[in-house]
Amino acid sequence: MSGGLVDAPPSDPGAPPRRRKRPWLRWVVAVAVTVVLLVAGVAVGILVKLNGNIKHEDVTAEDLGATRPPKVAGTAMNILVVGSDQRTGKNAKYGSHITGERTDTIMLVHVSSQRDNAMVISFPRDSLVQLPACRAAGGHPGQRPHLGMINESFNYGGIACTWKTIETLTHIHIDHFVKVDFTGFKSMVNAVGGVEVCLPQRVDDTKALLHLPAGRQTLNGEQALGYVRARYSLGDGSDIGRIQRQQMFIASMVKKAMSGETLTDPAKLLAVLDAATKAVTTDRGLSAGVMKDLATSLQGLDAGKIRFITTPWHYSLSQPGRVEWVQPQAERLFRIVARDQSVEGVKGGQAKVSRSKIQIELRNGTWRSGLGTQVAASLEQRGYHITKIGDSARKPQQKTTILYGPNGETRVPTLTNDLLGPAALRRVAAANTSRLVLVIGDDWKGLKPLRADDTESIKGFDATHDSCAA
Repeated sequence: MSGGLVDAPPSDPGAPPRRRKRPWLRWVVAVAVTVVLLVAGVAVGILVKLNGNIKHEDVTAEDLGATRPPKVAGTAMNILVVGSDQRTGKNAKYGSHITGERTDTIMLVHVSSQRDNAMVISFPRDSLVQLPACRAAGGHPGQRPHLGMINESFNYGGIACTWKTIETLTHIHIDHFVKVDFTGFKSMVNAVGGVEVCLPQRVDDTKALLHLPAGRQTLNGEQALGYVRARYSLGDGSDIGRIQRQQMFIASMVKKAMSGETLTDPAKLLAVLDAATKAVTTDRGLSAGVMKDLATSLQGLDAGKIRFITTPWHYSLSQPGRVEWVQPQAERLFRIVARDQSVEGVKGGQAKVSRSKIQIELRNGTWRSGLGTQVAASLEQRGYHITKIGDSARKPQQKTTILYGPNGETRVPTLTNDLLGPAALRRVAAANTSRLVLVIGDDWKGLKPLRADDTESIKGFDATHDSCAA
């Protein structure tokens, strides 16, 4: 009985088993290879597209000079970021009467070699510094060595001269530059779906094209541009106040991008990269591929490890309206960046809550005209954020007083420790803000001298800082 297998050849127990033909496997392999090739082709196409978005400007070795700072940490990255106010083309509505191009925003972004921390250093545009010589190029007249404002370098020698100036002053080796104009900034804000900010009062600033109610809100690109450009309608009207606001805005933007998993979502990452590459002008070395690699290498970076710092400064006594860098704090900050170190381990910060996280509303309770503005300047030099300057409802106030709510109680010791004379403390139980109110009385004596070992100014604040909580 064959069981239907009469014609089958007798089996050989010692022979190797016959392989069954699996044509489906060949199809799977073929499809997989095709998919890989398609994905690779799409990736190449995307990079080609992104590279095509970017505008490039050459910065040569001749531009930067022969005595550049050495690159100490090989895989760390230092990127010079400037904001351009060019007002041609799509930017014309922001003031077409202004010709040429200037920069009011100068920042240095440092990304650590391990990609585990980053710093954004702001340089006040009114910084009075020793400017180096720059050659004439690209329609710029060149810069002679002289004492002047730091943003003059952009006018005299363009981005190459600004690059050389920052390297000369800080002794930090810069790898790339990024220049962003008004339109580009707006597109990046819109790409992340808007950015949340808080306003202590309503703003109507015709010059900045900004009209916003008070409170917490999400700004689109157009509104965000007005917010970071506005000066006199927000805070104390100073350029330092604007820098602080720009830093907090970027921190909020970074925090949203990271919390929204932008870096791990290919579609969102592509949208942001597309907007970013259309928004910027860079050196030729900073390609879309380099940007993508940098973005993906930062996927594990915590927002708490991204710090925003303003170069330590004080108002100039020799040239009113200008600022000078405070030493040795500024030099110490620059050494930390150049050596790819972290500011978290810096000792000497005596405050439980750093000054950069404290917002203060000032009320002049005296008849001394302009005292509120003077006190605001002194506090800003220490790193405090001034949200508003006004007068007290009743004058004169004999005693300087600090008003605070339950959420602001931990901030009070930092402020009182900086005051030269004692202040009365008044707890406002119903207050739901962490902002402090400083009422200046007739007994106001000023601030204590800043100690040489005070390092609060080089620590800044991190990207988890919530301005809305204040």
